[in-house]
Amino acid sequence: MIGIATAWIIVLLLGGGVALDRVIGNSIRQNFDNQLEYVLTAMIASAEIGPDGEVRFNRALGDQRFLEPNSGFYWQVSAAGVIPFPSRSLWDRELKVPPEHEDAAVHFRESSEFQGEPLVIAERGIILPDSDKRWTFMVAQSRTSLDAQISELRSVLTSSFLLLGLGLIILAALQTLYGLWPLRAVRESIAEMRSGKKTRIVRPLPDEVMPMVTELNDLLDHNEKQAEEARRHAGNLAHALKTPLTVVMNSATAKAKNLDETVIREATTMRRQVDHHLARARAVGRRGHAHSRANVWDSLESVERAVSRLYAHIRLDMDGNQSLAARVERQDLDEMLGNLIENAAKYGGGSVFVTVEEKDEFVEMLVEDDGMGIPEKERDRIFDRGARLDTGKPGTGLGLAIVRDVAEIYDGNVTLEESEDLGGLMVRLRLPKALN
Repeated sequence: MIGIATAWIIVLLLGGGVALDRVIGNSIRQNFDNQLEYVLTAMIASAEIGPDGEVRFNRALGDQRFLEPNSGFYWQVSAAGVIPFPSRSLWDRELKVPPEHEDAAVHFRESSEFQGEPLVIAERGIILPDSDKRWTFMVAQSRTSLDAQISELRSVLTSSFLLLGLGLIILAALQTLYGLWPLRAVRESIAEMRSGKKTRIVRPLPDEVMPMVTELNDLLDHNEKQAEEARRHAGNLAHALKTPLTVVMNSATAKAKNLDETVIREATTMRRQVDHHLARARAVGRRGHAHSRANVWDSLESVERAVSRLYAHIRLDMDGNQSLAARVERQDLDEMLGNLIENAAKYGGGSVFVTVEEKDEFVEMLVEDDGMGIPEKERDRIFDRGARLDTGKPGTGLGLAIVRDVAEIYDGNVTLEESEDLGGLMVRLRLPKALN
């Protein structure tokens, strides 16, 4: 940042210095030329032809330098076939007469005809009254004073811009260091967290940095929560697998006759426990996406096609707002709706009705069937892992437990009620509405 600021300051000051040098330099040169033109005009205005045909002035030119030899300020009047009429300051020298100009405008030229004394010459050709000759009036001035003024100007500009540039670079460096200094505190706090001295960034910091610190602390909270959930899930899974493994081990040690049946039964138990915890782990891993979005109706249609192939005799109807979207991953929404609709088809009497509606900031999905329903006192227990009321039909008893756990991960919930229209069970799944 300091390097970029330094380069930009240098570029701007160089551009500004060159532009200012040209503007002021041109102004000084223009003023120099205007003075020469003024003197030249005064000469022509006071010039007249004398009795002998020579040019003379009816009033003296006011600048004293015309009377001092080699003063650097000269004039001369010339014409073809006439000895030039010079100022006393020219002494024994004379200005070279240029080719005649056809116009009567003032012309400026630079000359080095005097060794060591560069000149700027203003000249104009004119025919005076009572004369048939074209006279050339010239006023010359040494460039020494002009060059001295320009040199002094450039010296002042250079020193001023150098000081200005140095001051701006120092100011930019100080501003950058001061502005980024709070990040040093953030780095030190992170180092303290890595060493175990602290768990969060608690230092008071400027308002410009606090949003980043807040997001960092929130990220740490999120990661800790996920790590804690992972540890809890691993513990739950280990506890759930311990009993089946013990049963298998004991049966194998005792060389039980029904060992194969025991292994199959306990392996089935372990498999559904693994499936349950894997579903939770997938949902937890995807929960952090703030832009998760799934169209509910698209998911319902996908589940309806799958369930219709498995339960061809079931009539499945859907109604509601088809534009609603939930803040959830599509895969998790498919899994929850699939479990609910499959249960309704499996345990119902042949009709399943799904309604989608919006309530506050949530999307509600109501899955109703015309089965026997679930007694109110059994509704809480049915969410337990492996709990089943009808053991005569195949299943793992984990469907509702998975739906509940995944819904809660997305800050939603699921409840069991009685269907007023079909008379069976109604499952109300609530998930946060997706942001537009």
